[in-house]
Amino acid sequence: MDTPFENPNASESPNASGSRNAVRYDVGDHEDRPWGNWRVVDVAPSFITKRVEVKPGHRLSLQIHRYRSEHWVIVAGSGEATVGEEKTAVGPGDYVEIPCGAKHRIQSIGAGLLVFVEVQFGDI
Repeated sequence: MDTPFENPNASESPNASGSRNAVRYDVGDHEDRPWGNWRVVDVAPSFITKRVEVKPGHRLSLQIHRYRSEHWVIVAGSGEATVGEEKTAVGPGDYVEIPCGAKHRIQSIGAGLLVFVEVQFGDI
């Protein structure tokens, strides 16, 4: 099932205060989704770190973030990462860089969970 893993209350367009995202995460925030789950493991003014698990055969929706970049480090499982038009097989130890404005998604293609650490930089 394609579903974004972003906080559904978050916005990437400026609000009345000029901030692009009035919703903030705290360490321990988590969400179970049809495709798996995510949990916030670290928060600072300019970045958020999440641990993300994707169930076998599932994928995240195609996403674009105009005001932040993302960086994924695969820690378990196997998958396919799409950044722009490029698709890359990924496994433990692989790193995926997602610049601001790049279309991206990841899917689990193995028999077990695909687990990665995501660091979001920029206007969170």
